[in-house]
Amino acid sequence: MNIFEWYEKLRKPSWTPPDYLFGTFWFSIYCFIALSYCYVFYQFSLGQISSTVLIPFILNLFVHVVFVLALFTLRNNIFTLINISLVLITLIWAIFAIYPIYKWVALINTPYLIWVIIATTLQLTITYLNR
Repeated sequence: MNIFEWYEKLRKPSWTPPDYLFGTFWFSIYCFIALSYCYVFYQFSLGQISSTVLIPFILNLFVHVVFVLALFTLRNNIFTLINISLVLITLIWAIFAIYPIYKWVALINTPYLIWVIIATTLQLTITYLNR
């Protein structure tokens, strides 16, 4: 059974967004992530921000990649829930760290934050329904 068949067989809440929204939203959000995170890394390279501000961005990228790999390879709802929760925590940390310096970077990540809150809530519900 491939990952898409496995995911389709999971019990999901009635408010689960349709499949086509996932790709559309993630593509848009990845554009914002690329723009804002590249800017943060660039500003760090210029010495305009400290490593204290950079660390949550690095951690967020790492746990986000692990989340995608976990979701599509491990088929482990509990691990995926823990991981998406870490994505949410590191994203909030990154937004709070950058806001005093570059407000636009924090604001441009608002759609990412909203979508991760939805994804975390969805994964929590899926994990509960398929325990």
